[in-house]
Amino acid sequence: MKTLILTLLIFSLASVGIAQERYLEQITDSVKTDTYTYAQKDGEELDLDIYTPAFDSELERPVIIYVHGGGFSGGTRNGKNTIAFCKRIAERGFVVVSMSYRLTRKGTETAFGCDCPANEKLSTIASAVEDVQDATFFLIENRETFGIDPQNIILAGSSAGAETVLATAYEPPYCYGLDSGPVSYAGVVSMAGAIADTARIYDESAVPSLLFHGTCDNLVPYATAPHHYCDESKAGYLILHGAKAIADKLHQLNKPYWLYTFCGENHSVAGSPMTNQMEEIMTFCYDFVLHGSKDQIHTVVPGKHNCDYPAFDFCNE
Repeated sequence: MKTLILTLLIFSLASVGIAQERYLEQITDSVKTDTYTYAQKDGEELDLDIYTPAFDSELERPVIIYVHGGGFSGGTRNGKNTIAFCKRIAERGFVVVSMSYRLTRKGTETAFGCDCPANEKLSTIASAVEDVQDATFFLIENRETFGIDPQNIILAGSSAGAETVLATAYEPPYCYGLDSGPVSYAGVVSMAGAIADTARIYDESAVPSLLFHGTCDNLVPYATAPHHYCDESKAGYLILHGAKAIADKLHQLNKPYWLYTFCGENHSVAGSPMTNQMEEIMTFCYDFVLHGSKDQIHTVVPGKHNCDYPAFDFCNE
């Protein structure tokens, strides 16, 4: 009997030692995926895929909504890399949503480049923002079915998706009639994104932000510059403010952020963090969003400055 008791005690201590920290480390290798239509617009059904850890009994889980890139004319919510990204996050206990949205530049002659008028670029982003808000409303309306916490919804996006989630995240709280009060997005993860106006970031609208960007991004400026670096004479001339400018504004407001600079890198940073910086993304969600870190961090990945855009001293240190 003594031997049995000792064995059980050792097993119990070992189990405590290997327990995984939910939302930071992997807690399961089984994820289920369900697809829902969250809206119908312009004759199109807009769907979202919900990834949840299988056999999970938690009732109020944080959510990450991912918005894909593609210049508002392409890309899908269920590409191979996106599926892998969403599953890896759901394995840590999050509910992860990958959503479709209206690709209003699809099939147009000017796409989303320098020949696309600036006002059409802004209306394109506004339509995508509306779709994210509608998807959010759908999730909140069905919060008990999905087992989610409406006060912990994090946005993440790549390229056009990053432009969308940044414009969505820095909105003042919205009232959904919840007992827990108005809802602000709990945080935002931008991979090579920018916004048209930093004035939309102020004390009440600022949220914790993880901002990945390359200093030689030729499409979406790292700091402040024209979108696609279009000449001022072009119809698509539109000044955008990328990760560095957003971080500077958050710094002025004394709000938490993590700026992740890739010196010399181009627009490939729109996708690479989904594979290469997964641990940083999870740490941000855990520390900044779920546990309220107020840190202001700048991580610099050294690289050769190989473009005509302005160089930054910290890349030479």
